[in-house]
Amino acid sequence: MAGNTFGDFYRITTFGESHGVAVGGVIDGCPPGIAIDLAAVQHELNRRRPGQSAIVSQRREPDEVQFLSGIFEGRTTGAPIGFIVENKNQKPGDYEHLKDVYRPSHADYVYDKKYGLRDYRGGGRSSARETVSRVVAGAIARQAVPDIKINAFVSSVGDILLDKPYQELDFSLTDSNSVRCPDAATAARMEEYIKGIRKEGDTVGGTITCVLQNVPAGLGEPVFDKLHAELGKAMLSINAVKGFEYGSGFCGATMKGSEHNDVFNADGTTKTNLSGGIQGGISNGMDIYFRVAFKPVATIMREQDTINRAGGEVRLQGRGRHDPCVVPRAVPIVEAMAAIVLLDFYLKQQAYI
Repeated sequence: MAGNTFGDFYRITTFGESHGVAVGGVIDGCPPGIAIDLAAVQHELNRRRPGQSAIVSQRREPDEVQFLSGIFEGRTTGAPIGFIVENKNQKPGDYEHLKDVYRPSHADYVYDKKYGLRDYRGGGRSSARETVSRVVAGAIARQAVPDIKINAFVSSVGDILLDKPYQELDFSLTDSNSVRCPDAATAARMEEYIKGIRKEGDTVGGTITCVLQNVPAGLGEPVFDKLHAELGKAMLSINAVKGFEYGSGFCGATMKGSEHNDVFNADGTTKTNLSGGIQGGISNGMDIYFRVAFKPVATIMREQDTINRAGGEVRLQGRGRHDPCVVPRAVPIVEAMAAIVLLDFYLKQQAYI
């Protein structure tokens, strides 16, 4: 299986399955001498872990990271950073009924076609449990990138939209509710809606907005390795992501150039920021902001028509512990992938200087 490594200068390779012994990773390229706050790394894992509220999967995992190498006396050594997170609350028996059945809109069918076999215990490598390793790598990257602020939040659930510019939001309130929306009134509506969806045995999608501040001008490459292209690849590699837009996004396609152009101030900043902090694939020093769309979780607690490995038509009902809406737990994953991209480009830029 290829494609388990992300990044060039700062690289994370992940391993492990949803109901295997552990998930983990190897981080290569982290500069030496970085002071690592291990509690901050664990805090990010705690934000991602299941069982933290009534509106997420009730799988109970402590998700405690164990570092095996690359950190000595609280600082990175420059050697590969190896780590594992044990799977403590495995229930592979919950998936025995899926051994020869393909779940609609899951990776079951394509894994079988590509590899000739699949780990049906929670989806194996296709499970979002793999993102544990990304969160660890992102938490370390955040501590290695100087002065950059990364804040993501839930901006919609179903058709409930947080209709405020991010400049009007207090990011410190994002984690004050189970939905991770920094507007209390909107968060309350979202939470009630998700609870209702769960009672129906259904799921719902949503969007996450991410804002990157204090990003220096000059990060990114002008042709294939554009900063926004790498951010898009990072976000689209997250389970259940169906779309990515930055700056004016698709709305920009309806505008005239005279409306869309960001006019310069004398100091190089711009009066507007429809470019989303990136021009020509390179950061311009303004805020970078983007939105990530997540589909409804594919496992629903309702009967559906599907097929088995033999091609026979069967009926299937979801079992086990699943999120009715993935976006609340995906917030730290989006932040982690953004941090990995920024550190990768920061190190690449340092190599030019």
